[in-house]
Amino acid sequence: MATFAELPDSVLLEIFSYLPVRDRIRISRVCHHWKRLVDDRWLWRHVDLTLYTMRPKVMWHLLRRYMASRLYSLRMGGYLFSGSQAPQLSPALMRALGQKCPNLKRLCLHVADLSMVPITSLPPTLRTLELHSCEISMAWLLKQQDPTVLPLLECIVLDRVPAFRDEHLQGLTRFRALRSLVLGGTYRVTETGLDASLQEMNYLQRLEVLGCTLSADSTLLAISRHLRDVRKIRLTVRGLSAPGLAVLEGMPALESLCLLGPLITPEMPSPTEILSSCLTMPKLRVLELQGLGWEGQEAERILCKGLPHCMVIVRACPKESMDWWM
Repeated sequence: MATFAELPDSVLLEIFSYLPVRDRIRISRVCHHWKRLVDDRWLWRHVDLTLYTMRPKVMWHLLRRYMASRLYSLRMGGYLFSGSQAPQLSPALMRALGQKCPNLKRLCLHVADLSMVPITSLPPTLRTLELHSCEISMAWLLKQQDPTVLPLLECIVLDRVPAFRDEHLQGLTRFRALRSLVLGGTYRVTETGLDASLQEMNYLQRLEVLGCTLSADSTLLAISRHLRDVRKIRLTVRGLSAPGLAVLEGMPALESLCLLGPLITPEMPSPTEILSSCLTMPKLRVLELQGLGWEGQEAERILCKGLPHCMVIVRACPKESMDWWM
């Protein structure tokens, strides 16, 4: 069996990439060889800082010493619920990310207070922005803001952002590069607001609506009216009926359809009705049903046999997704 000293650098880098940031820095003190590997730009392409309550001084050190031009994706927390003495994300830090990390494409912020952080301070190179349990100000994402902000943004994930409402959704229409939108637990968004916004965002190719107060029928109706080129749909089945699902029949570009439970009602389409609708979608290649209680039952057999050209996935809802329906 090979020792660590005998492993090629490529293997060691792969191993080091699974270590938390703090441990990566610690192992750089083992020897000159490991220090050189820890300094390798490949190791700092993807950084996850959500495990730490990090002092601003440490964050600035990481930014200058290790990340800088190497960084491609960054996950970090704002410690919104850790008390007033905990470090918060600042406009200066966001601007520094934009200036020192020209290759940063993906930014995921968790439990962060962004109410004092203007959206104009975010790195302009971002293609993906994820907000998980974050607070934003009413001025965020509004349509009348500077149209040059985040010009490359292709995907935005809004996961339990309580202040997000119809006005913010309408503001997303100014991101002309946007192709993927995920709304999770955005309970202030209304059916009227969704329909009006999708009318202007007819270029979307992926839409996920999870754990919201919107009914599945109304969501699918808005999609069928305005998103004729959509390729992926993922939504909870709250308020889904067979006629509601039928509005997707003949969708020309739809490749993936995912329906998530567990709120099943008597109006929920039967496996045969789902099969009938899916057979009219010429490009459908993935049908995924989660948390409907159909795994290993007759429903799964019907769908797999009736859609031989599709990958049919029927399974229980993963634990990490259960909070959408709590």
